[in-house]
Amino acid sequence: MRIQELHDIQAAAGATFAELTTKEIVPVSFGNDAEAIAATKQGVALYDRTHWGRIQISDSDRLRFLHNQSTNNFNILKPGQGCDTVFVTSTARTIDLATAYATEDAVLLLVSANRRRQLLELLDRYIFPMDRVELTDLTDTTVAFSFLGPESTQLLEKIGVTELENQPYATHKLIKTPPLSPPYQGGDEGGVRVAVGSGLATPGYTLIAPASDAASLWHELVKAGAVPMGDRVWEQLRIEQGRPAPDFELTDDYNPLEARLLHTITYDKGCYIGQETIARLNTYKGVKQQLWGVQLSGAVEPGTAVTIGEEKVGKLTSFTETESGFFGLAYIRTKAGGEGLKVQVGAVSGEVVNVPFLSS
Repeated sequence: MRIQELHDIQAAAGATFAELTTKEIVPVSFGNDAEAIAATKQGVALYDRTHWGRIQISDSDRLRFLHNQSTNNFNILKPGQGCDTVFVTSTARTIDLATAYATEDAVLLLVSANRRRQLLELLDRYIFPMDRVELTDLTDTTVAFSFLGPESTQLLEKIGVTELENQPYATHKLIKTPPLSPPYQGGDEGGVRVAVGSGLATPGYTLIAPASDAASLWHELVKAGAVPMGDRVWEQLRIEQGRPAPDFELTDDYNPLEARLLHTITYDKGCYIGQETIARLNTYKGVKQQLWGVQLSGAVEPGTAVTIGEEKVGKLTSFTETESGFFGLAYIRTKAGGEGLKVQVGAVSGEVVNVPFLSS
């Protein structure tokens, strides 16, 4: 019911909706795509990430447990800190890129919509009888919004939050005293968790709040100056910036090193699922392909082979059309080269370029 109130407000602002394969309803566009893109560069845009999954891991073994399940170092996290991490298979094939927020008594994971159920099942499978770990799916009882753009910090100040300025990525704070003006009154959990990072390379913040506050929180953020942004613009930006997504760049065909998610990998953290494969690839320089952006001369379907002459050197995984032309993401064979490489993608030409989300 509370989410319906949010959707009513969004619909009144011009939103059109679509149902994902995971059955979630999302605002695809607010009829202002060009304005929203401009806001990410000159102001602040607001994106509804409520359809993403939110999984809480609690009890005393939570950090050790997550440390053993994914690529980053959870044992060093203190309350108020966070990180990006990748969940992988036993052979280090990618499942999902998640963001983790450590609190005083739990870790909250923000995961992709189409990986929530798989990750819940995966994590539950690895909880042994002696483990003091509890999993809770908070997706239906919370909402998540991200706002992004150069004016993001100023917007945060407008709603009374100043503690996170210039703090490291994924630093977060629970605002227990609601800083927003009426009608927002805070929720049963005591307010809004505000975290540094927009989910993309563009600076910004992510808010996680009780679902009961969804409509009021969205209303106040827009009133403070945020331009609503639909899922279509987010998808364009994530491709332009190089954020890999499940079923496109994160599949059983690729590992985190190939996806260039180096900021999510701690090599000296000890044993975890997929660790042996990742360590071997890193030690022996065994990464045979890497994810890059490709500036394209025309439209082309994901899945199309990337070639140089008669030789296949990769595959296009995502495609979008931007105000500056056509753009895609592709895995390119390491020996073929990287930035500046001229390639053919089906019937169109392309040039391999770097993207800001991925590590060099």
